[in-house]
Amino acid sequence: MVVLPAEAMPNDPLRPDTAPAVLPAAARARRLLTTVAALVLTAPLLATAHQSRPAPYGDRLTVHARVQHSAPHLRIRRAAVEAYDRATGAVRWRYTREARRPLSVLLTRGEVLTLWDDGLVTDTDGTSVRWHRALPAAADWLPAHGGTGVLRPLGRGILAAVTPRRVAAYRTADGDLRWVLPARRGCVFRPERALRRGGVLLIAQPCARAAWTAQLVAVDDLGRVTPQRPPLGNAAPGHRPQSPPPSQTEAPPPPHTEASLAGPEGPHPTPDITPP
Repeated sequence: MVVLPAEAMPNDPLRPDTAPAVLPAAARARRLLTTVAALVLTAPLLATAHQSRPAPYGDRLTVHARVQHSAPHLRIRRAAVEAYDRATGAVRWRYTREARRPLSVLLTRGEVLTLWDDGLVTDTDGTSVRWHRALPAAADWLPAHGGTGVLRPLGRGILAAVTPRRVAAYRTADGDLRWVLPARRGCVFRPERALRRGGVLLIAQPCARAAWTAQLVAVDDLGRVTPQRPPLGNAAPGHRPQSPPPSQTEAPPPPHTEASLAGPEGPHPTPDITPP
C-alpha cells in the first residue's frame, strides 16, 4: 500500500476541520478595482467605434457658424452644398454625401432641399439632415438631365418633385408623401418646361397623339387642379386647419381619390418611394 504525504492528500469536504477557501479582503478589492478599470478603459473605445460608424446615406454635415434669424445664401461647390455669408464669404455649414454629387438646391421657409445624382432628395436646416426621400426610376434619367426643374415649391409647405413618369408631392415639415400624379400613357412630363402662375404649377406633358389641352397639366399643393376638390389636409399633425362647413345649397364634393389625380386612365397605385 502506498501512503501519501499529508500535504499531498486531497481535502475531504466531509471533514469538519475543512473550510472553503475565502479570498482575503485585499484580494477581493484588487479584483474589483481591476474590473472597474477595464470597464473605464473600454468605454471610450466603444464610444469611438459607435461614432466611427458610417452615417446613413453617407451624410456629412459640418457646421462652422450658427446664425439665427437669417436666411443663408446657398451654392453648390464641387460635391458639396454650402451655406455662406454673402458679405464675408465665410461658410456657415457644408453638407456632403459620400460618393454623391448634388444636382440642384432649393431654399424654402428656412429648409434647404437638395436633389442628388442618385435620385435622393434631402432636407436640412443647417443643424441636422431632417429627412431623405428617393425618387423612383430616376437613376437612369437624372445624370443626363442634370436635375433642372425637378424640385418645385407648391406653397403651403409642399414640395413637388417632377420626373418624366410622375409628379410626387412631399410635405417639407417631415417629408411625408402627400400625393402622386402619374403621366398619361404615352406621355411624359418635362420638368424644365414647368411654369408657375400664382399658386399653380403648369407642367408640360408632351404626347404623340393628343390635343394640346391634354399636353398641359396644372397642379398645386392639393394635387391636380380640378373643380370641387376637397382639401387633403396637408398640414403637419397637430396643425391641421379646420375646413369650413359646406353650403346648404351646394352639393358636397366627390371624395378625393387617386382616380381624380390620375386623369382619365383610372387610379394608379402610389409607389413606395421611401428608402429602406
